[in-house]
Amino acid sequence: MRLWLLPLFALALAAQPQPPGGALAGERLRVLVSTDAGGTDPDDLQSLVHLLLYADVLELEGLISSPYGPGRRHHILEVIGHYEKDYPNLRAHSPRYPTPAALRAITHQGATDSPGPSGVGQPTAGSRWIATRALASDPRPLYVLVWGGLEDLAQALHDQPAILPKLRVYFIGGPNKMWSVDAYNYIHTHHPALWFIEANSTYRGWFVGGNQEGEWHNRNFARTHAAARGALGAFFTSLLDGNLKMGDSPAVGYLLRGVPADPGQPGWGGRFVRLWDGRKSVFNHLTTEADTAEAFGIAEFALPSPAGLTAADHVRILFDNRIPAPASREGGLLRFRFSPRDAKLWSYTIESSFAGLNGLSGRFTAVPGRGGPPSKSHSNWWIDDPSPGSAEGIHPGAKHINRWRVDFLRDFAARLQRCLPPSTPGGAVSK
Repeated sequence: MRLWLLPLFALALAAQPQPPGGALAGERLRVLVSTDAGGTDPDDLQSLVHLLLYADVLELEGLISSPYGPGRRHHILEVIGHYEKDYPNLRAHSPRYPTPAALRAITHQGATDSPGPSGVGQPTAGSRWIATRALASDPRPLYVLVWGGLEDLAQALHDQPAILPKLRVYFIGGPNKMWSVDAYNYIHTHHPALWFIEANSTYRGWFVGGNQEGEWHNRNFARTHAAARGALGAFFTSLLDGNLKMGDSPAVGYLLRGVPADPGQPGWGGRFVRLWDGRKSVFNHLTTEADTAEAFGIAEFALPSPAGLTAADHVRILFDNRIPAPASREGGLLRFRFSPRDAKLWSYTIESSFAGLNGLSGRFTAVPGRGGPPSKSHSNWWIDDPSPGSAEGIHPGAKHINRWRVDFLRDFAARLQRCLPPSTPGGAVSK
């Protein structure tokens, strides 16, 4: 692009119309959120603050703690406790804000342990609640926003497959998919007709790129717009040293502005393309850097089981010296699954009590998404746009979100003002 065109390009972006449709345009959407809040990344807590400030325009039907790591139901309840302090002020703006008691009643604990290579295990309070809400006598679909593990969604589909037509899933993938690859594999293999958005990198547009000037910079937003904005604003500011991330909020943004029924349309939660086939690479040998698999796809290893290996022997692969993949035993094979979240060279080592396996190692190269014709088997499955023009640096699809950065942050800033008493400057109820 010629340098003299840059100001015109910036002006065009600033003048772009808002996406049509969504909850802020009056659509009443049923929503259930599955989150690993309280786990290894505090950004889920930031996104819960964001979600609750829009709870008057969404019909919030469930909050499920579905963690990888230490996150639990009480972390969601902690955020609801801050909401309770601000509730009288929020209620002054809209009678549709749910009561704190109503929010606590729909908050449930999901799976706290991995079900293993099958991807499914035992029902949980969370998986049962997903099924219960999906089977409710309401003609509208239920949007399930997955910010953490897929285990409870997989379990619900396993136990009550009749819920599938009612579900609309927006999955914040990437690292969550890496930790939840077996549940993902179960859903992808056994429920191909599911309506599913797989946002492995698009979501990064919420905090990477876009207009980062002044008050809209990640380091400045909370200090300018959240600090001293009630209990929720103070709590938001206390997280991540006051830096904005909100990496799960694109799932909410998708419902606020855009065309939720059509992931191919522009909106605050991104714009997606139809899934293509060939995103699972199966290897029957220890790989080298010459072997490739798609980043955010699945690298599956189906290795011959050596003679003398018994059921008592422990076997797993450790990827990148930190990410375990336990073995499943199928006939004469040991099968391991891994989802590489970055396009790079990945190394791995087999750990086993069986001497003939312990210490074996290999490498493979994860390459960027290739794209391709839409899958015929997964006709309702959507994924990040692989076109170079949609990428923000190394993150495919991220520009489909960060183009709206000032719009969604300005709207969120106005919502934070609602935490103030109506008589406070900036907290007045709009007419």
